[in-house]
Parts: sequence; C-alpha cells; structure tokens
Amino acid sequence: MRKVMWRYWTASFLVICVLNKLLLISEGSSSDYVSSSSSSVSAVIMFGDSIVDTGNNNNNILSPARSNFPPYGRDFIGSKPTGRYSNGKVPSDLFAEGLGVKELLPPYADPNLTPKDLLTGVCFAVGGVGYDAYTSKLADVPALSDQLEKFKEYIEKLKGIAGEEKTKMILSNSIVFVVLSSNDIANTYFNSISIRRWQYDASSYTDLLVKYATDFIKELYGLGTRRIGVIGAPPIGCVPSQRTMGGGLERNCYDEENQVAIMFNSKLSSSLDYLTKHYVNHDARLAYIDIYYPLLHVIQNPTQYGFKISKKGCCGTGLIEAAKTCNSLDKTCVDANDYVFWDAYHPTEKAYKIIVKDIIKSLYEVHNF
Repeated sequence: MRKVMWRYWTASFLVICVLNKLLLISEGSSSDYVSSSSSSVSAVIMFGDSIVDTGNNNNNILSPARSNFPPYGRDFIGSKPTGRYSNGKVPSDLFAEGLGVKELLPPYADPNLTPKDLLTGVCFAVGGVGYDAYTSKLADVPALSDQLEKFKEYIEKLKGIAGEEKTKMILSNSIVFVVLSSNDIANTYFNSISIRRWQYDASSYTDLLVKYATDFIKELYGLGTRRIGVIGAPPIGCVPSQRTMGGGLERNCYDEENQVAIMFNSKLSSSLDYLTKHYVNHDARLAYIDIYYPLLHVIQNPTQYGFKISKKGCCGTGLIEAAKTCNSLDKTCVDANDYVFWDAYHPTEKAYKIIVKDIIKSLYEVHNF
C-alpha cells in the first residue's frame, strides 16, 4: 500500500512539475524580446538622443527637437503623443520590456514618477543631443553633461528610497544604454552652417567624438554602473532625410556620411575594448553594440522583414519631415508597419523591434551580460 501511495504522489509531483514548466514556457513566449536571463536586470537606464527619448524635451518650447504632438504616437498606447519620436514605442521601452523590467521606460522629466518607476529605471535621453556639446547647442537643448547631472540627482533619489547599499546593488545590476552620434554626424559635421567641418577633418572629428564618449562612459562607471551597452552610429546616410539632402536625384544613400559613421564606430569599438582591458574591474561589462549593419540590411532588404518602403518615411512626403516639421498638418501613411521609417529620420516601432530583439540576444550570447 505504501509503495502504491509513493508511486501515486511521485507521479502527481512529476505531472505538476511538467505543467509548471509548460506554463512558464507559454508565459515566456508572450514577448519576442524577453531574455531567459532577464531576472538579473534590476533596472534599465537610458542616455542618448531622439532615438531613445521618451519625453524629456516636451517642455522645451524653444527647441525644434520635440515630438509631443500628432501624428507622433499615432499607434502608441491610447494613440497619444508623448514625446517619443515614432508612431509607437521606441528602443527605451522595448529594452525595458525585452529585459523583463517593465513595459515602458518613463522620462526622468515626468513629474508623476513613482518610487517604483525610479527603482526600475528611467530615460535621461533628449532629442537633438550629441556627444559634442556644440551639437546640442545647434538644437537648443541641454548638453550631454546635463544628462549626467540628472543621473547623479537620480542616484540621490534612489538612496532616499532604498538606502545606500541597495542603491549600489540596483546600479550594478542595471543595464545602461548610451545611444548617441547620429546628430553629431548628420546635424553638426555635415551641417553647412556648422563650424565643426572647418575645424576638423573627418578623422579628427571622430577622434573628438570618441574621446567625449569614452569620458562619459568612465563617468557612468565611476558612479556605480557595471553593465553598459554603447550603441554605435547607424547608417545615417541611408535615412530618408539624408538621402534627400545628399543622395542626388536618385536619393541614394549619402555615402560620405556613412563613411564617417563607419570610421566613428571602428574607433568607438576599439576604445571600449581598451577600457575593458585597462580601466574597469572584472565585474564590469562594456559592450560596443553595432546597429550599422543590422539596420542597413533592413533598409536594403525591406521585404525580407515585412516592409514595403525603406527610402521614405510614413509622415508627410516622407522625404524631409521630422520633429516639428512632421505635425498635424501632415498626412501619414495608412499602415506604418509597411515602412522602415516613421518620419524622415526615425524608424517605426516595427523596425525598432527587429533591431532591439537582436541586440538583447547579443547582450547575453556575445557580451556575457
């Protein structure tokens, strides 16, 4: 009788284990992004420009680098503009969601942030910013150094909520992303009214940008962050506005801009390798994340990814409109999922999802995050 009961309870236990396992698998498949290691991420912290800004520049009425008005946010939750430069979610949100932290990454400027919001990470990015302070000046936005000062303020708020020791743990278990350089290349170096083109050749200017990037990463490390993903420059010459400005009558990719992006990426990658070997402790992870070639492949092969159009944006003519020039007066395409780009500078949520999914996979499989 005891043997029968033992077999019965053993079999029942095994069935329950199997069902639980299947349930976990089913729950895990609800998002394409969620990593099997996502439970080790306490927070997502974002620095950067309009690619990842979730609304920090909304109240800066003097700046042209804003998007808190229609048609931005057309396909976002509640169909409302929030300051995200896309039709829906942006990489900040998709990283937070994909790493299993939360659905949306709020802007640090949001006056309604809760303690839970702060504990699980926020976005400091501002549209128009670059590594170069002159880039920010051209867009009438605070320089990158301002994001660093706000991060220090944020750390003090964390200490007030959770105490010093737990704050150290949150920072070391966070994943920090830095997304910059597009504006430096397209809006500063290749801007006809900018002084940078006359002060530096391309090699010298990319050296300057890498120095600024390296100094910024050192600051983040010194403040307690230990997992930092630095995203390189995209194929900026292939975004619709840059095709229009420098791609000739055929609107080909603006090759000169792309060459500068490639040069910058090579130097940035080498600098991060050097920091990893000679500056940070063994407990830190610094990752150069390439988006140049993944995004270029999407742009050059749109139908492989379910897109129809990659040379124009969904907003207006799709040739030049972005930020304030993509507004409620402009018509938009019927289905943004047909387009790689939402406006003439920023991708659609669908395009972002493709890139972010690959980045999250590489963080664990390649960079050992």
